[in-house]
Amino acid sequence: MARAPKGPKTRIETAAGDKPGFRRGDMPDRAAILVFVTENPDRATKRDIAKAFGLKGDTRIELKQILQELEQEGLIERHRKVLTRPGALPAVTVLEITMRGADGDLMARPAEWLEEHGVAPAVLVRQSNVSRDRKSKSAGPSVAASIGDRVLARIFPAPGDKGPAYTARIMKILDRRGGAILGVFRDMPGNAGRLMPIEKRGDEYSIDPEARGEAKDGDLVEVEVSRSARMGLPRARVTQVIGNVAGEKAISMIAIHAHGIPHIFPAEVMAAAEAAKPAPLSGREDWRKIPLVTIDPHDAKDHDDAVYAEEDPSPDNPGGYIVTVAIADVAWYIRSGSALDREALRRGNSCYFPDRVVPMLPERISNDLCSLREGEDRPALAVRMTFTADGHKQGHKFHRIMMKSAAKLSYQQAQAAIDGTPDDTTGPLLEPVLKPLWAAYAVLKRERSRRQPLDLDMPERKILLDKDGKVDRVIVPERLDAHRLIEECMIQANVAAAETLEKRKQPLIYRIHDTPSLAKQEVLREFLATLGLTLARGGAMRANAFNGILARAVDKPFQAMVNQMVLRSQSQAIYSPENIGHFGLNLMKYAHFTSPIRRYADLIVHRALVGALGLGEGAITPADEAQLEDIAAEISTFERRAMAAERETVDRLIAHHLAGRVGDHFEGQVSGVTKSGLFISLPQFGADGFVPISTLGTEYFLFDEAHMALVGEKSGLGFRLGDQVDVRLVEAVPLAGALRFEILGEGSKMPAGTRSFHKAGRRGMKKPGTRPPRGRR
Repeated sequence: MARAPKGPKTRIETAAGDKPGFRRGDMPDRAAILVFVTENPDRATKRDIAKAFGLKGDTRIELKQILQELEQEGLIERHRKVLTRPGALPAVTVLEITMRGADGDLMARPAEWLEEHGVAPAVLVRQSNVSRDRKSKSAGPSVAASIGDRVLARIFPAPGDKGPAYTARIMKILDRRGGAILGVFRDMPGNAGRLMPIEKRGDEYSIDPEARGEAKDGDLVEVEVSRSARMGLPRARVTQVIGNVAGEKAISMIAIHAHGIPHIFPAEVMAAAEAAKPAPLSGREDWRKIPLVTIDPHDAKDHDDAVYAEEDPSPDNPGGYIVTVAIADVAWYIRSGSALDREALRRGNSCYFPDRVVPMLPERISNDLCSLREGEDRPALAVRMTFTADGHKQGHKFHRIMMKSAAKLSYQQAQAAIDGTPDDTTGPLLEPVLKPLWAAYAVLKRERSRRQPLDLDMPERKILLDKDGKVDRVIVPERLDAHRLIEECMIQANVAAAETLEKRKQPLIYRIHDTPSLAKQEVLREFLATLGLTLARGGAMRANAFNGILARAVDKPFQAMVNQMVLRSQSQAIYSPENIGHFGLNLMKYAHFTSPIRRYADLIVHRALVGALGLGEGAITPADEAQLEDIAAEISTFERRAMAAERETVDRLIAHHLAGRVGDHFEGQVSGVTKSGLFISLPQFGADGFVPISTLGTEYFLFDEAHMALVGEKSGLGFRLGDQVDVRLVEAVPLAGALRFEILGEGSKMPAGTRSFHKAGRRGMKKPGTRPPRGRR
């Protein structure tokens, strides 16, 4: 069961009494509400505020109106039902310990921070004596952190207006880095060296001859700060040589180290994986004669899902289909509290880079025992779902089975067979396996069309590397019906898992996606109005409202721009033991079940199903259930960590690829507009760079947020989101993944009304001689 919120309650219970002369039951002013939201970031729902100020009856309606106004003005944001201040740290986040304060206290900053929110807030770290042993809630030894460590912490707003903005209590140390810093070693006279930073705001260090170890010029190294000098650079000592920065492995290693992603399995974890034995048939249904097939990317190394479909033989369901989804039984091998389990939770998910994968589980598990290999016995959890001819689900049932994959197919291979060109593998499977799958997909599509999930058109680019690990080319893989078929089967299996566990009243981790905040809706609404498009108002927004906008933008010059703005308006999907539904998929019950090899959330759901349905060993434990809130917060954070590392690796690879083309001209598109300048994307490379506002021209440029434009104050010429522009590459900084461009041309005439925005826009104007922002935003 989900636990009650942690932390002191006195602030919430006495909020009304904190204001001199305030009587409980009186409507608080806007300032008091904002103070309350700031000081209670993890427990500031409308109900909490009403309770804190003693509001009842009609005053609750008035409170709702005030909160909506504050949200529309961008003064507060809504995440699920909880209200926060924009740019505020979440209640649980990853921190990086950076230094000691004047009093010797540890100071930290958030490990991930969007620069548009300004300077990252300082956090005072309290050393905690709360044990994080998942098997016990008793007090334990103190969680002692040191400089360089990455920690998962619970965040509290600091009292008063002096000192750090937040304090934090450490929940768990994610990575003990011992003050280690990553950088590139450069030779200096006298056999000495210098460490060049890989982060945009990193520092340089001097390395004495005796402290360089085996480092050579151009090596990516870890160093430990040895001492600070009164004059000159601080000194450091090389502790590890990772490899040459020009090597094929170095670029992804930079992101792995910079984000503290565990990438080396401890010896005890590897030993446990190697000792694992194949699962027995006993206690399982024998499904080895059912021709389940895996359909994956052609270069996939592990296969954790298989599918099969057949017409429903029941005369009561004419035209209906039975769809079977089988998922590798990871819960059999990864038992709660084991060394393998602890390491899987520490990683949270697998991370995918163009040149490597950092897996959640060792290869013995992920690529062998739990990979549904063709022609080999493998344990699985399977769900059989029955659908009517119009796509309605009549029912489903889970089974613990032993299966044998009939074939390993790629998406292109399966699609080619359906399109009339089967090969030796797909030919015999066409009639008995593939055609029924496509017929079942036609049924599922009818329900999807009725449900209308958010239908964004955002093509994903894939970087292909050559044999040396350098960028060969960037492609947009074709989106096939084979992809959509597997995606829809997996969505239905995930829904079935959530429905089953909820019906059994079994605690689980949901995948949730909140509705866009009113503030983001208003920004989008104002932008769409400049294109002659309207977005309906109302708190009960549905995904199909956005689909209508997207449909009206098809084949228009601004189609990509509208898709991008709709995407930016969306909330971020996270994991939670409390369900609010999934807005983007337009589903009320949704949990991740289909990828337990690469996502810890799915492993929790597997354990929950095994326990709730009495399917044998490997069930969820009471200790797991008691920790669901913390586990959900951790894996949500680790997911963001992986996404950031993957994105930065792509940026660095592209910057390396273009470093030799400084001065070249490119066709680009304005992909972002801020008061500091323009983001430019080069679609043919999948690259993004920045144009500082100081380089746009000699006049003042005003930032018009409603139109997402920078506009020359006198000329009226400017640049809008989505504009096609010619640019020159001025600078490429491969290690930082940064590109800087210069616009060629004066821009285009902005639509009528673009410059008639509020005077506050002048705060974003460019002044001659303004220094360009550092690096990529």
